[in-house]
Amino acid sequence: MDMSLKKLADMARTSIERNTQYIEPRIMIISIIATISFPLYYFIWHYIFPQPYENLWLRLFGSALFVPSILVKYWPDWMKRHKSIYWYLATLYTLPFFFFFMLLKNNGSAVWLSSTMVAIFLMLLWLDWVNIIIQSVLGTLLAWCAYGLTTDNPHVDLFALEQIPIYLFAIVVGIATNYSAEMLRQERLRAMLATASNIAHELRTPLLGIKSGAAGLRQYLPSLLESYRLAEEHGLSVEPIRLVHRNSMQGVLERIEGEADHSNVIIDMLLMNIRINDAMLNNFSVCTIGKCIETALQRYPFSTEKEKQLVTWNNKIDFHFRGIELLMVHVIFNLMKNSLYHISKAGKGKITIQLNKTPLGNTLIFRDTGAGIPNEVRPHIFTRFYSWSSDSNNGLGTGIGLAFCNSVMSSLGGSISCESQLGEYTEFTLIFPFEKT
Repeated sequence: MDMSLKKLADMARTSIERNTQYIEPRIMIISIIATISFPLYYFIWHYIFPQPYENLWLRLFGSALFVPSILVKYWPDWMKRHKSIYWYLATLYTLPFFFFFMLLKNNGSAVWLSSTMVAIFLMLLWLDWVNIIIQSVLGTLLAWCAYGLTTDNPHVDLFALEQIPIYLFAIVVGIATNYSAEMLRQERLRAMLATASNIAHELRTPLLGIKSGAAGLRQYLPSLLESYRLAEEHGLSVEPIRLVHRNSMQGVLERIEGEADHSNVIIDMLLMNIRINDAMLNNFSVCTIGKCIETALQRYPFSTEKEKQLVTWNNKIDFHFRGIELLMVHVIFNLMKNSLYHISKAGKGKITIQLNKTPLGNTLIFRDTGAGIPNEVRPHIFTRFYSWSSDSNNGLGTGIGLAFCNSVMSSLGGSISCESQLGEYTEFTLIFPFEKT
């Protein structure tokens, strides 16, 4: 029973977060419209086209509810952690509760019958099928309760009740459409996983052969070069090889092995980003963030030693969290790959990893001083399948890398946020909940 409730809660939380990510690029404009519309329509329905019931305080509360979200990109980190819940409650009040309550208080007037249909339409646009059901049921029940508590003789005209089947039909059709969209999304994920798995299988075999061949050559190359030198010294007929080319052979073989390792890690990252599932997320244990960072730095396939030197972190602070070490290593992999790409693009920059313990939670700050991210792009970067540049390596070019990071942090009960200034820096803040003792 507890596991079923937990699964439902996780499903609802994931759904809420996905809805917020979807609507986030439009939160500011929606909030501006809502802030203005609440008092504006009070004036319209109270003075121009008077309705049986109006309530200025309910409208002012709705307007005030959206004022903070106009400046959502300037929120401090502790507020951003609760952005999804805030937006969920704002839509719950605005759409199902307010409109249905006003419909009841106005005895099903034509104006509010039409307005309620508009509210249903907006719910179908903004929410997925899970939250359409939850918000419709919860908002309607709250509206009925508020109507009963604020009305001396509560009743609803038959004409208003006749509209309920129409509303239910609209909601059911909307849910079916959203469910179909969700199924398409799942099919897309399964197709990506199948394709990635096939590609990985086809690539790993030749990569293994290349690496084995390079390792074998590197093992016997010194003997071959020594034999060549002796033959040359004794005047034997050998094809001349310039000294600089002989000296570079060892480095070439090492680079071949390194590229094979790099390609294998990229394949691992791609598969891990796609394969994250509930079974993995339910198998948590106590992990050490310091060990995750050390493992990531040791295993990440830096192209050169100079590239590796771009990364610094202070290991004096450490903390524990409940999660999966492998997932966290791949979170750091994704952030590392993203930052190294932007540093290469800018032709300058370094990466710093910093750990802090704050009253809000333990934090990992991953910062690079590379190219930065444009302001208009930043709200979208955690959205699955969003890739803001055709030549970008952000999320392996598929728009799944940072979405993977967001999914992992959400599963831990934490969060990840991004601050950036174009041409100056990009900073990701990962907040971990305190490990309960």
